[in-house]
Amino acid sequence: MTTDMTAAQMQARIDELEQENAKLRRMKDALIERVESSSSVRTAPYAAFEHSVILAEQVRERTEALNAALAELKQSNYALKQANQEAATAHQRLIDAIESITDGFVLFDSDRRILLFNSRFRDYWAGTGTRIERGTTIQDVHRLAMDSGLIVEQHEGRGDDDATVFRLFNNRWVQVNERHTGDGGLVILYTDITDLKASEAAQREQALAQKSRQLQRTVDNLSQGVALINANGWLEVWNDRFNELIGLTINHEQPFAEVMAASEVGLLTPDTLSPSGEQLFEMEQRLSDGRVIEIKTHPMPSGGFVNTYTDITERDQYAESLRENERWLRLITDHIPALIAYVGADECFQFTNQVYDDWYGWPRGSLIGQSIRQVHGDNLYTRLEPHIKQAFAGENATFEIDECNAAGDNRHMLKSYVPNRDAQGNTVGFFVLIRDITERKRTALALQQAYQNLEQRVKERTSELTEVNGQLRQEIEERRLIEARLRDAKQDAEQANLSKSKFLAAVSHDLLQPLNAARLFTGALLEQPMPERISELIYSVSNSLQDVETLLGTLVDISKLDAGVIKPDVAPFRLNELLDTLTAEYRQLAAVDGLKFRFRGTDAVVMSDATLLARVLRNFLTNALRYTDVGGEVLLGCRMRSGSVLIEVWDTGSGIPADKLTEIFQEFRRIPRGGRQQDKGLGLGLAIVDKVSRMLEHPVRVRSRQGRGSVFSVEVPLGRLKPESFSPQFREPGIDNQLQGARIWMVDNDASICDGMATLLGGWGCEVVTAYGLEDLQQQVSIGQAELDLLIADYHLDNGETGIDLVREVLQQRVEVPPVLMITANYSNDLKQEVKQQGYLLMNKPIRPLKLKATLGHLLQQRRQLPA
Repeated sequence: MTTDMTAAQMQARIDELEQENAKLRRMKDALIERVESSSSVRTAPYAAFEHSVILAEQVRERTEALNAALAELKQSNYALKQANQEAATAHQRLIDAIESITDGFVLFDSDRRILLFNSRFRDYWAGTGTRIERGTTIQDVHRLAMDSGLIVEQHEGRGDDDATVFRLFNNRWVQVNERHTGDGGLVILYTDITDLKASEAAQREQALAQKSRQLQRTVDNLSQGVALINANGWLEVWNDRFNELIGLTINHEQPFAEVMAASEVGLLTPDTLSPSGEQLFEMEQRLSDGRVIEIKTHPMPSGGFVNTYTDITERDQYAESLRENERWLRLITDHIPALIAYVGADECFQFTNQVYDDWYGWPRGSLIGQSIRQVHGDNLYTRLEPHIKQAFAGENATFEIDECNAAGDNRHMLKSYVPNRDAQGNTVGFFVLIRDITERKRTALALQQAYQNLEQRVKERTSELTEVNGQLRQEIEERRLIEARLRDAKQDAEQANLSKSKFLAAVSHDLLQPLNAARLFTGALLEQPMPERISELIYSVSNSLQDVETLLGTLVDISKLDAGVIKPDVAPFRLNELLDTLTAEYRQLAAVDGLKFRFRGTDAVVMSDATLLARVLRNFLTNALRYTDVGGEVLLGCRMRSGSVLIEVWDTGSGIPADKLTEIFQEFRRIPRGGRQQDKGLGLGLAIVDKVSRMLEHPVRVRSRQGRGSVFSVEVPLGRLKPESFSPQFREPGIDNQLQGARIWMVDNDASICDGMATLLGGWGCEVVTAYGLEDLQQQVSIGQAELDLLIADYHLDNGETGIDLVREVLQQRVEVPPVLMITANYSNDLKQEVKQQGYLLMNKPIRPLKLKATLGHLLQQRRQLPA
């Protein structure tokens, strides 16, 4: 538009210059003619000539200006032509550009009429019978799209930057984006996002499938039977426990009513009504095999419902036992010649015996739920109220009071209110014990009268009693002196016992050193191929050493617990890290004894002393293996509780008599093994468990049935790890692969232990370097350059050097930091804390080969899981 205006102005300028040029030519011709015709006037020829020269100069200047304007016009015409060519080229390129894009393109002017669109936009309308032309308004485009059925579904964007999405009649998805131009126009792009939508749908389906699998795995791990029924009444999700409890095997989805019709277990849905016509959401059913199943139904807001099935046989048996106990308790109290009752916190009777009801003349059980004021009236309640308040304050109240019985006889009663406290020490009620002491009161009055008659006789005997009293005082003084000597003797005995315990704990290091070396040598020999006779001898030696180790370790533990040497080091840790190690060790021991060992762990984090807790669980597992016959089964498992984890050890052994369940936790108490060869234990294992559990405040429980087996459990509180303390968990499989070719340095000042450790680790495929100290190690390897996977060091070395000092010197010379295992016969808590602060793992002597093997595999696996 600017180019067209410039050309018009130039044309007007040219016309103006041509008119002035023609005018000048006319003026020139007129002047020349005037000069030629003025020959009669001769007086001013020069003036006329001068005037003509000026006119000629003006004509020349105007002519040059006209020529310049014509040249300028010619140049402008050329530029205009070139600009028109470039505009045509740019227009064609714009058309080619919008045709080349894969999106539909539409350009609207400021009046929102179509100026330009590409073929991709026109293709969207194919098959609708509608034709879009230039000049169509944007409102007409929208109307035609809806009327022709081009748009089937529309999703508006939620924000200013979110685009609108349409689903077309051919199931294609199009995204609309709008942009305003500088002159007030509008550009709209229509992008085909069908493939993106398909990809999102596939991802949603994949996520839904993943969630379904996770739901199924979660349901399968529940101890309850679970069944999910959709709104159409079809069974969609169930677990193996559901199949087990209903006695069927469901392999595919089917109507829930048909499934339950084939089972002995009854059908329960949110629509099930009780005999009274109310909705029934839970019920209990006793099956023909004696099991009791608790069924609960839970309707879902979206339709359908979830049923849970729980085997409550044990709970039902326990409830039945409680009912039987209550019946016996009531039978006993009904035959006690005293009034017995229990009053709750609301001052209402919750229990009365037969004697109580009969004395006050109430029908049997009619007092239950009534308050003391209702039963005894306001007058008697006013007399009883101070004693009731005293009982609720937590104090025993005993007092005498006169009351009338059902027959109207006035009797003198002795009442006792004994408060009942809950676990927090709060009074939740009180027991009532009432005895009729009317006869005793009458007897007391008679005695008082008799006393008056006997007063004289008492005076006569007073002098005699005074003499006897002096003798008694002398005897009391002699007894006081004897008691003082007994206290001194007891104190000496306790001091001697404490000295014995401290001495035994102190010498444990020297006793355990040679035993540790012997265990390492026998462990290495057991893994070597040898003749059967020699293998049996080595196995016998290993068993004997193990018995010595067990006996000595038990004595040392008891002595240290009695001496107060062991202090708990409570800290959060992942429970499976401990249980996986125990499983790796005891699974092999169970296989040797011909037993099946099963393990079910948990990723829970607990607060405890890992070493002391391991001691408790080792005693449980050792006893389970010891008292279970060949072919039996041992289970190590966990149950989650509110705020705690219950760790249980089950066995199918001979069981424990009910009257021995408390006795087994006493020192030197053992249960005969029922025909099997008696073990060589001292009967101290469970005594240690009892002491350790009390120290850690971890409750220990035991259940047992003779001939069926036993369950020992310890309850450990939950904890929380710091973020930096999370570490990869150890997985048992592949321990041998972890040890094969591992480069290990072993430092111990005892040559026999070095030789035994080298033999044992070499038998596992490790490359071992043993040394007696830092100087010896430097002579054998280049500490800063040699390859190293794991470093083992004894804590007590020669010349006052410790294993921590040696490890520090080694690590200062190396770039990478290998895992460190510190071994010692010192069980002190201070040493444990020092090793823990350094980030090392501590193992106490004597070292069990299987435990050592599992620990080394754990450390090597952690090292290989670290990023390179």
